[in-house]
Amino acid sequence: MSRAVLSLGSNLGDRFAHLRSAVDGFAGAVVAVSPVYETAPWGGVEQDDFLNAVLVVDDPAAGPWDWLRRGQALENASGRVREVRWGPRTLDVDVVTVDGPDGPVTSADPELLLPHPGTPERATVLRPWLDVDPDAVLPGRGPVAEVLAALGPDAEAGMRRRRDLVLVRTRQP
Repeated sequence: MSRAVLSLGSNLGDRFAHLRSAVDGFAGAVVAVSPVYETAPWGGVEQDDFLNAVLVVDDPAAGPWDWLRRGQALENASGRVREVRWGPRTLDVDVVTVDGPDGPVTSADPELLLPHPGTPERATVLRPWLDVDPDAVLPGRGPVAEVLAALGPDAEAGMRRRRDLVLVRTRQP
C-alpha cells in the first residue's frame, strides 16, 4: 500500500481547469480532495495569485517515485515550463508525504525529498491538508495542526477559501 499527500497549485491560464486535470489524472487513486484556496504567491517572485488544493491518494501498486512521475506527467501535459524557481506555473504537483506498508517514507534524493522540505513553512499546503485530514501528522514535525499554529497568527492571511470552486474526487474510499 502507498498513500500519499499531494499539493496542487496553479497561477497561469485556467487555474481551476489545471487543478481539475490533476484530480482527473489521479483518477482511481483519489481518497480525498481539499477545498480550493486562492493564495498569495510564495517565494518572492512577482506573479499572480495561485489556486491551491491538496489530494490524498492511495494505490497499493504505487511507490513514491510513481507519485512523482505521475505528477510530473500532469505538469508537462498542462504545458508547465520551468524557467524561474518558485515562478508562475500552469500546474505544480508536489509529493508532500508518502506512507508505505512500513510507515512514513523518507527520501534524501534531491529529486524526491520526503517529506517535502517546504511543507512546514507553507500554510498553502498545511491548511487544505487539515481540511481533509484533521489528524494529519507531518513526519519528523508532528501534528499538522501544531505545525500550522507555529507559523503564527498571520500564516493564513494571504489565503481565501474559494467556496465557488469545488474539486470532485473520482473514487470513493
